[in-house]
Amino acid sequence: MAAHRSGPLKQQNKAHKGGRHRGRGSAQRDGKGRLALKSLSKKVRKELSRVDQRHRASQLRKQKKEAVLAEKRQLGSKDGPPHQVLVVPLHNRISLPEAFRLLQDRDTGTVHLNERGSTHSFMLLCPILKHRWLFTSASPGDLHTVLDLAKVADNILFLLDPLEGWDSTGDYCLSCLFAQGLPTYTLAIQGISGLPPKKQIDARKKLSKVVEKRFPDDKLLLLDTQQEAGMLLRQLANQKQRHLAFRDRRAYLFAHDADFVPNEENNLVGTLKISGYIRGQAMDVNSLLHIIGHGDFQMKQIDAPMDPFPLNPRVIKSQKNPGMAMEICTTDAVADMEEDLKVLMKADPDRQESLQTEVIPDPMEGEQTWPTEEELSEANDILKENSKVVKKVPKGTSSYQAEWILDEDCESDGEGDEYDDIEHENFMEEESQDESSEEEEEEECETMTIGESVRDDLYDEKVDEEAEEKMLEKYKQERLEEMFPDEVDTPRDVAARIRFQKYRGLKSFRTSPWDPKENLPRDYARIFQFQNFTNTRKLVFKGIKEKEVEGAEVGWYVTLHVSEVPVSVAEHFQRGAPLIAFSLLPHEQKMSVLNMVVSRHPGNTEPVKAKEELIFHCGFRRFRASPLFSQHTAADKHKFQRFLTADMALVVTVYAPITFPPASVLLFKQNSNGMHSLIATGHLLSVDPDRMVIKRVVLSGHPFKIFTKMAVVRYMFFNREDVLWFKPVELRTKWGRRGHIKEPVGTHGHMKCSFDGKLKSQDTVLMNLYKRVFPKWTYDPYVPEPVPWVKSEISSKMPEVDME
Repeated sequence: MAAHRSGPLKQQNKAHKGGRHRGRGSAQRDGKGRLALKSLSKKVRKELSRVDQRHRASQLRKQKKEAVLAEKRQLGSKDGPPHQVLVVPLHNRISLPEAFRLLQDRDTGTVHLNERGSTHSFMLLCPILKHRWLFTSASPGDLHTVLDLAKVADNILFLLDPLEGWDSTGDYCLSCLFAQGLPTYTLAIQGISGLPPKKQIDARKKLSKVVEKRFPDDKLLLLDTQQEAGMLLRQLANQKQRHLAFRDRRAYLFAHDADFVPNEENNLVGTLKISGYIRGQAMDVNSLLHIIGHGDFQMKQIDAPMDPFPLNPRVIKSQKNPGMAMEICTTDAVADMEEDLKVLMKADPDRQESLQTEVIPDPMEGEQTWPTEEELSEANDILKENSKVVKKVPKGTSSYQAEWILDEDCESDGEGDEYDDIEHENFMEEESQDESSEEEEEEECETMTIGESVRDDLYDEKVDEEAEEKMLEKYKQERLEEMFPDEVDTPRDVAARIRFQKYRGLKSFRTSPWDPKENLPRDYARIFQFQNFTNTRKLVFKGIKEKEVEGAEVGWYVTLHVSEVPVSVAEHFQRGAPLIAFSLLPHEQKMSVLNMVVSRHPGNTEPVKAKEELIFHCGFRRFRASPLFSQHTAADKHKFQRFLTADMALVVTVYAPITFPPASVLLFKQNSNGMHSLIATGHLLSVDPDRMVIKRVVLSGHPFKIFTKMAVVRYMFFNREDVLWFKPVELRTKWGRRGHIKEPVGTHGHMKCSFDGKLKSQDTVLMNLYKRVFPKWTYDPYVPEPVPWVKSEISSKMPEVDME
């Protein structure tokens, strides 16, 4: 009987590898007493019981509740800063003086008026409520003042109209405030008592529906009588405070008084003495001070004068008559200020922050010596070795192309110069025929003058024809960019290899390498860069949390001596503009590259081109700069956008002083009439000069003769040398084909190309070229005062543009 023999398809199992497995004893012997990290961490971690977990959760809730109550008690108390309230009327029918008259109740407390310029403010001291308020006001049309005061206000009191709520100017003001970040706010209706009693309930219902769009689930208070004003004050005092991150980590001050002392050498520069209450964090005299709208400055010293608005005034008893008592009023406090003046601290030159904003570049840095003869001969030998032909390839093909070009016979040879010249002449004849036909059509048309009314003449007088032409040209460019993204015409008068000499081709935009330190501009030698920005930010914020900064505490009334301040700052304050100062964190005075994520504001449809000058509100700063726009992606390269598009969020790149995020960002554009219109809102993304913004240029050509996988393409280039220069760059088509240039045909830019499939006659051949772009250095901390914002009666619809 024959034995069974397994065939070639018999299953073969893997052999058991016994040598790799070890027992527990051998592992312990090899470990020599060492324990794994997991076993250690299990012993350290204590497993809390369910009762202990509940107890810990209740303790955390109690601590948070106590922190909120302590913050409420501190704000507006005798030891804390006054409760600052910004009053914003959102409709032109609202009477601000009437609202202030109701809030200035002499029975409630003491009122101290301060009318300086166009800004009206008053201090209300209420010993009964154990609270003191500072009320300031701003018109919604004056955007800079509203936004600046909202940065330091504890509460914003919005006054609404009983019929409409807010008008177009108020709605625009609300959009800006929401984008910047709202502190605690309260809504009050003024004038509802003037309506008939039957219509008051309906008016409140309609107004509630209008307000729900902006302020969902918020109560509407009334402000028509003294009793309603008292209820409003109690509501303001008991509200939970909302925090703005960019101001909670910095010390800031709203100036109650400012005195300018000019220098002996120069009267235009001097020391500015700013008096006010410290808020946010403790103020260090060695740190820098940023005055909004004017720049960064150093402090000499900090004084501690007597508080001019004490909640409980001092009482002095007469020595002759003990029964008589006299309260010290504010004027007496100001008179005795010099007697009670106390110097808290003076600046230490060794510890004081420097005002240096830019690196002074060394012109000799990076210089190289001339190479020796030995180095030149070695370089020539390397070039000769690299130029050796290793494999057989078609004539004129590079080593890079030889790796992926298909070895196939050319289905048609080059027709030569004669053929190309004939085609070029035919094309020129067609163009001349088209031009002559257009001229004939123009001659057939007749121009007619249409009579216009006087009203139209007055309207035309206000229209700036030059500005209209520029805007029309921008609309055309924006629509061309939407229809043909990044496509440009190859110039006829300049060779393409010269016009696009700074561009390069990439195999893949996403994966191809690009060195971020390559070919940097001179401006990059002037900026500062962090080795690790995230770690630096964490260390700075950790120092703030652990209260490492020593200085004037929150709630103290101090006088800051700011040195080398221009006299224009004091004049600006005397005209009634608010003076607001923020202390800077370490490194925040230095210039770098800021990246901000912004989205287009729906109320603005005008085209905004890259590198146009815009006005930025970034956190507590306000400045002018010319930004770049790029796509917001997670890759290492980001495509440059020529216009600020409305359908997606973009990243704005600009040279500006370092600011640690989080910080809100508002972008304004100055119109020809001086008004500032909001075009985009967003937040600060990072401070990163290595973020690469890559500009793409697309050259297009058209297939002239099509074979199986070959085609003759024309109109991409117009001379033979350009074809040879861009031969290594890969081609693509709008219908998804990929290919490469094989050889030029003739002398007028026709070229023979090979593709991975047959082309369609209506397809377009494209070539992508890339280069890195950088923003313009146009940073300017001074922003001119805008014209008060008023809704234009002219329709802001996009004009119809004829693209033919």
